[in-house]
Amino acid sequence: QVQLVESGGGLVQPGGSLKLSCVTSGNIFSVYNMGWYRQAPGKERELVALISREYATNYLDSVKDRFIISRNNGKNTVYLQMNNLKPEDTAVYYCSAALRIGPTPDYWGQGTQVTVSS
Repeated sequence: QVQLVESGGGLVQPGGSLKLSCVTSGNIFSVYNMGWYRQAPGKERELVALISREYATNYLDSVKDRFIISRNNGKNTVYLQMNNLKPEDTAVYYCSAALRIGPTPDYWGQGTQVTVSS
């Protein structure tokens, strides 16, 4: 069983930045493809960014050039650097882990709230 624990959420003004972190349990972090999803009130959960075990990345169009996903296998941690935040980025952000890239990850974190508001 893999456990994922997110941190770094909070309240930020438009144009500000936040960095989310997700620490995973176990010692096989390097084999997982890691992702960040988000879910805003009344909306479906959507994939924001993905980093494969080979370090290939993919982003939701609306966050390209603003968000950066990265991973540190030595620390079993995946990060999401979020810059130039907009009110529409407000959501609960979830970390995910998957052995195979697909619509349903194998594991989820509990989520961290990000609120962008003046």
